Amino acid sequence: MSKGKKHIETEAIRSQLDRTQFLEHSSPLYLTSSFVFEDAEDMRASFTEEKERNIYSRFTNPNTSELVEKVCLMEGAESGYAFATGMAAIYSTFAALLESGDHIVSARSVFGSTHTLFTKYFPKWQIDTTYFDVTKPETIASCINPKTKILYAESPTNPAVDIIDLDLLGAIAKAHNLILIIDNCFATPYVQQPMKHGAHLVIHSATKLMDGQGRVLGGLTVGNADLIREIYLFARNTGPALSPFNAWLLSKSLETLPVRVDRHCENALKVAEFLENHAKVNWVKYPFLKSHPQYDVAKRQMKLGGNIVAFELKGGVAAGRQFLDGIKMCSLSANLGDTRTIVTHPASTTHSKLSEADRLEVSITDGLVRISVGLEHIDDIIADLEQALN
Repeated sequence: MSKGKKHIETEAIRSQLDRTQFLEHSSPLYLTSSFVFEDAEDMRASFTEEKERNIYSRFTNPNTSELVEKVCLMEGAESGYAFATGMAAIYSTFAALLESGDHIVSARSVFGSTHTLFTKYFPKWQIDTTYFDVTKPETIASCINPKTKILYAESPTNPAVDIIDLDLLGAIAKAHNLILIIDNCFATPYVQQPMKHGAHLVIHSATKLMDGQGRVLGGLTVGNADLIREIYLFARNTGPALSPFNAWLLSKSLETLPVRVDRHCENALKVAEFLENHAKVNWVKYPFLKSHPQYDVAKRQMKLGGNIVAFELKGGVAAGRQFLDGIKMCSLSANLGDTRTIVTHPASTTHSKLSEADRLEVSITDGLVRISVGLEHIDDIIADLEQALN
């Protein structure tokens, strides 16, 4: 692997495996479940971890190691582990670090499956969660109790694109001796590095912008080495490891992450500006729009505004469904971070099983639409949205 601090764009391309005797330019695939040993002593020392080497691909593999090192360099992290999915990363991270009786303080606006972990599964093991309103960060301290161990948040949030002050979270975690974990999926390490603001661990669903083309599933947790050690041991024994092929593909995808995200964000800002001036739209949320409630915070902690735009249609659920039916080019999907622009109406789809009151708690109004802005020509994206609105 390459050494020395370089720009993120360079780390994404030049941080790769040492070449084999064949002197390949691009890292090869290591499609093997296990690795052989030179002799009995080599095998003994490897299993006692006196030697650092590959033993079994559920533990480590050259392809997953390359991917992890790239993301660590980009995030400014000491160590990491690659998982089969983003949710595997989230579950394994919490399960490795928490014990029965521990308490989590989390932002209310979190991914739906994360919310299910907190409210349905963790209580089985006497692990409780208290939510704070992302628009009222001054209430966070009152949620903390003597059993609180983890402070958790996404920023930007899904799907309403709220921004949480990471410096504030870092200060609170330090003052109360908490582990601060940030889901950085919407921003990617190119746009935002939570560890610079006091995070101890950063989680990614690599399925989204990291892959960027809707091809594979993957997840990562990176951060402080002592915490990653516990997560690694948990994952080594429970088996949520990323496959070598997906790791290889994601590592290649990272090489184009900066240039892709630049265009995603450029397009997203133009879409937000278009929607903000449309008569059928009540409001628009995009971190780099001056009208965003946390615009100043976003500009301070993010390099760009991301690729997600949230807006509210006049007319509620009926208008949202009609808008989706009018879409011709953009995709109707629950995914995000793809080269293709994706449109979702949460109230009638991803969050339709929640009561209206529960949806409003996380800023999901009946007319809310989330757009994951892709890489098509901006004129074609806006033309499709305009004809669907009209």
